[in-house]
Amino acid sequence: MHVSPDTVPTMAFDWGSIKWFVTPSAIEGASSTLGEVIINPGQGHARHNHPNAEEIIYVISGEASQMVGDGEPFPIKEGDTVHIPAGAYHSTFNSTWRPLRLIVTYTPGGEEKALEGAPDLHLHEPGRVAEWRQA
Repeated sequence: MHVSPDTVPTMAFDWGSIKWFVTPSAIEGASSTLGEVIINPGQGHARHNHPNAEEIIYVISGEASQMVGDGEPFPIKEGDTVHIPAGAYHSTFNSTWRPLRLIVTYTPGGEEKALEGAPDLHLHEPGRVAEWRQA
């Protein structure tokens, strides 16, 4: 199955946006999740975990501070990959002025559903361009 970014919704948050290209709920037979995450400059997401799925983060572009488990934050940059075991707490913070672009996977898929209840979620229909404004 072919998926184009214009055919999937954009989940926009105060910290950035996500496009899920493959999810078990959207593609029949899919058992994992894959999407692109953009974290805006100076933003990040709160420390959280996925009790039932491992996560892999691949950095397309940009730099960030990554935390996994109880370890110290460490720098990640373009080309780096981070494996987050199921249940491990983690966070990613973009400490630069450039957007951070990531490919993220969950195995098994389905963890993306938790974001649907986020209070700052703005869902943009496929083909619509999300706009960010500085407060």
